[in-house]
Amino acid sequence: MPKLTLSEIGRRAHVSSATVSRVINGYPHIRPEIRERVQKIIDETGYQPNQMARALASNNTNIVGLFVPNVVEFIFADPYLSSLIPGVSQACNVRESTLALFLYHTKEEGQRQLRRILSSNIVEGLIITADCSDTEFMPLLFENDVPFVLMGRPSKFSDQVSFVDYDNVGGAYSAVKHLLQLGRRRIAIITNTLNTAAEDRTAGYLRALEEWGIRPDPDLRGEGDFTERGGYLLMKQLIPQQPDAVFSASDTMAIGVLRAIHEAGLSVPDDIAVTSFDDLPSAATANPPLTTVHQSPQRQGALAVDTLLEIVKHGADTVRHIVLPTELIIRASCGAVQTRSLT
Repeated sequence: MPKLTLSEIGRRAHVSSATVSRVINGYPHIRPEIRERVQKIIDETGYQPNQMARALASNNTNIVGLFVPNVVEFIFADPYLSSLIPGVSQACNVRESTLALFLYHTKEEGQRQLRRILSSNIVEGLIITADCSDTEFMPLLFENDVPFVLMGRPSKFSDQVSFVDYDNVGGAYSAVKHLLQLGRRRIAIITNTLNTAAEDRTAGYLRALEEWGIRPDPDLRGEGDFTERGGYLLMKQLIPQQPDAVFSASDTMAIGVLRAIHEAGLSVPDDIAVTSFDDLPSAATANPPLTTVHQSPQRQGALAVDTLLEIVKHGADTVRHIVLPTELIIRASCGAVQTRSLT
């Protein structure tokens, strides 16, 4: 038998296809005899309504969108995102929601794609990773009144936006404080301005120096791009400044830092101690293993899903700011015994 349509069901029940759609989606104010007639045809024919069409008609698609404001070429090379996405996906599965991943190649394409997402009403809400471009999307999100949660602290509108983040300031502070307690004083930093996480990690670095009465030296600061090559090139520039320690805002950059130090004929940690942030799998296998601040993108992603679906269900009257604690994992790159310190 050919696949039945709403129009065919309506023809057999002597009603319009719109009435059939209203019956399927449980709309009230339909006369009982019409509802029974339509339902009888559905039962007799074994008609199975298109679930997506039904969801759209009822304004309940049960789809969570993950929108990543970054060009697609960098996404799958980013260890943070490769851990975050499975966390979001698993949480959606547990909550019986479907995950839609939205990627793009240029910022302009991203703007167009977001407009299409919002105008289609296909998602219940959006999870968006926060970076320096998050403010470009905020007005559009506010205008369309779509529920959304940011992964990370936004650079603006924080009092109006729900987000899930880690304690980047406290984590970085604990890493640099550990170096200071080991007697290091010329502590370089390799950071960037790509997102608020890096900004907050820089703030933690500066807070630790200030508490120890050390004036930040601009010659001991490098601006990287969260890549291993970026960390490598910056460390080569910093070595002539004779730092005795380095705090890297990411493990990926720290791997490049280690390579540059080794190539210069110096020892880690004897000549230069290294601390970092993320605790990626590569941190434990680095040479030497990295002292780093632990965070779990998978946990962060799962909490973002839970937060978003609660907002969808109950409304966004209360802005939710979830800041998770970090943990300093001490390994051989600082030359100390392995311990843990919760921030």
